Amino acid sequence: MYSGPVFDMAKTQFQRIADHLDIPQDQRERLLMPKRLVAVSCPIHRDDGSTAVFQGYRVQHHLTLGPTKGGTRFAPSVDVGEVAALAVWMSWKCALAGLPYGGAKGGITVDPRALSPHELEALSRRYMQELIPFVSPHTDVMAPDMGTNEQVMAWFMDTYSMYAGHTVNEIVTGKPVWCGGTLGRREATGRGVAHCTLRAMDLIGMVPQGATAIVQGFGNVGAISALSLAEHGVKIVGASDHTGAYYDPRGLDVQAMSAHAQAHGSLAGFSTELAFDPEELLTQPCDVLIPAALERAITAGNAADLKCRILAEGANGPTTPGADEIIDDRGDIFVIPDILCNSGGVIVSYFEWVQDLQRYFWTEDEVMRKLYEALDRSLGQVLDMAKARGLSHRNAALAIGVETVRRAKETRGLFP
Repeated sequence: MYSGPVFDMAKTQFQRIADHLDIPQDQRERLLMPKRLVAVSCPIHRDDGSTAVFQGYRVQHHLTLGPTKGGTRFAPSVDVGEVAALAVWMSWKCALAGLPYGGAKGGITVDPRALSPHELEALSRRYMQELIPFVSPHTDVMAPDMGTNEQVMAWFMDTYSMYAGHTVNEIVTGKPVWCGGTLGRREATGRGVAHCTLRAMDLIGMVPQGATAIVQGFGNVGAISALSLAEHGVKIVGASDHTGAYYDPRGLDVQAMSAHAQAHGSLAGFSTELAFDPEELLTQPCDVLIPAALERAITAGNAADLKCRILAEGANGPTTPGADEIIDDRGDIFVIPDILCNSGGVIVSYFEWVQDLQRYFWTEDEVMRKLYEALDRSLGQVLDMAKARGLSHRNAALAIGVETVRRAKETRGLFP
């Protein structure tokens, strides 16, 4: 049921950590395999009067610590294996951050850019309608991901609320502020990536002013990471998205790039003079490399050619296990693993859920202060674990997450 290169990658990472933690073989499947997979067909009326059916999924990895939590992805590449892997990684991410959640992930196999606004609304509402028997504020809380946004979350919330007969803000996070969302949520992941990067710079004695960075993936996470680092004096020399890449060792105008992407939906057409080969962008000289696009961007084929000092993983699963081995052997790159580096989104999603449950909302300064405190705490735990046990940063982060879930499952026991 769960197959493909992305799930195989998550499985390999887990087995390595399970070996390190000496987890008995008979406990491993319960820790790794998702509790529930829901597959739904989502028929909608197209604008031309025809009917189209799209396949949707939701994977809930475990509910041991609390409700599951995770994004919803609308993309042509969505399949069960990818969704399951992302749910597993979310479990370790939440456990590392100390959140009372298990991991979840969902999505629909569709190119949202091929849908009209009316069709996108119809598909969003149908997907939530089909999932109502399996989600609730205390069972599974959705959030946006690639191909979805605040508007899609508002449609999800409204659909569930119409079913419940009253407004249920806390069924999703990443909503507009005026629908029960929290200040700072949209920027949280990117700001978190930048914060972790600046902490890493301080740890290795690098001065932000004049340092250089390359960002692969100029969506919400990548763009805000770039803008946040630029505010601290970091020079963004390369950036890319699915439509093209741009590179200038003198530094790119990040504000102009962000404005272009917001106006046109992508970086396409930003510049002809600065256009660059997307594959070669990852291996250009820089102090900080931020992969913030899809999984498996850094592989055994290009890991040896990286010329960065800090690898800040804005995406989920951007580095394959084969690449990890090469990077570990090199020993010259400070890796900020994905389940730490991009955890700002789920941390602030947790804050949003808490505020919705309380019906009491915080200022943006409060949200950001609490976010940075949580990231600093997690980073400290990872570095302490890595030093104490001689582990890579990734394996230390995974060890903390897996061991947290394992202890909780052992304590609660297995229902007879």
